[in-house]
Amino acid sequence: MIKKTDVVIIGGGVNGCSLAYNLAKRGIDVTLFEKKYLSSGATGACGAGIRQQWSTKENALLAIESVKIFEKLSRELDEDIEFRQGGYLIMVHDEEEMKQAEKNVSMQRSLGLKVDILEPDEINDIVPILDVKGINAVGATFCPSDGHANPFKTTFAYANAARKLGAKLYTHTTVNKIRVKDGTVVGVSTDKGFIKTSVVVNAAGVWSRDIARLTGVKLPNVPFRKEIMATERFKLLFEAMVISFKDGIYFSQQREGQIVGGIPIPGEKSGYKTMPTFAFLQHMAKTLTRYAPVLKHVNMLRHWTGFYDVTPDARPILGETPGIKGFIQCNGFSGHGFMISPMVTKILTEYIVDGRTSDILEKLSLNRFKGKKIDREMSVVG
Repeated sequence: MIKKTDVVIIGGGVNGCSLAYNLAKRGIDVTLFEKKYLSSGATGACGAGIRQQWSTKENALLAIESVKIFEKLSRELDEDIEFRQGGYLIMVHDEEEMKQAEKNVSMQRSLGLKVDILEPDEINDIVPILDVKGINAVGATFCPSDGHANPFKTTFAYANAARKLGAKLYTHTTVNKIRVKDGTVVGVSTDKGFIKTSVVVNAAGVWSRDIARLTGVKLPNVPFRKEIMATERFKLLFEAMVISFKDGIYFSQQREGQIVGGIPIPGEKSGYKTMPTFAFLQHMAKTLTRYAPVLKHVNMLRHWTGFYDVTPDARPILGETPGIKGFIQCNGFSGHGFMISPMVTKILTEYIVDGRTSDILEKLSLNRFKGKKIDREMSVVG
């Protein structure tokens, strides 16, 4: 292993690999460490959705700018990441939700996003198989430029492009110490040796709080198990991702024909739980077939678990850590890291290389949790 590098990234998910690519593109000597294999964490277990409909301005901006990058990413990386834009249909079930939806849409439109509020009789124009009355929908919001991409292909495309630019990516390598001297990062110890560096990026997902503890920093992130399923393949019935914040469900049909989706288990507690549950299968099947009765006899073929790295306000923690120069946070995505990764890593690259800060970095820094009122993201499942 090499002895010195400009930047160390800890975590081989989509954000880690994207950041490695963006830094290498700027001529930075970057080294990434992943304790297992690339995409072995939340990225490899995610539902692949990409949406721009949020309640907080920071998340909306990150998502809007990320979609602009996603639209050109297959060409830039010279690999097909299977990006498609079938839209997100967000169900609204009561007047209180509608007030929040109207507030969200007003903010989103102010940022230039094309998004509409639909009446109940317009919902089946987007997804014909939905039982609008059965799910008590009073309306919905719809953004046609929301979509999907393949998380594995996106991550490996970034990784391959980063390597071509000189980045070094070490898998099955565990970071066990971050050395800090006089409040400044000076190096990283791994199970394969020590490497000097002045910048360490903590992109380790639900293990980010363990990485932070190596420097004495406490992150408020909490791990929550997420469970996802996939059905057998059948003819294409709809293009959009369907999601409900009230019921917690999300599902979409992939181009190959299978339905992929998830839902939180009622009463689920935090922790590093990896075992799939029968309770999820029951709850998902019952809710999914209430939304789309036509799916009642479709077979569920796969069921897996992953993690949400959840912060108190369901927004990521980004930027330099107060009190430790060179220790950069890139975590706490609360289940949304894949969809905003292009813009997150662009902003962090500009900060690391050019020292350029931004309003987003300031508002999403770790400092926001210290005795200040936080602006919670409302547009989340679970």
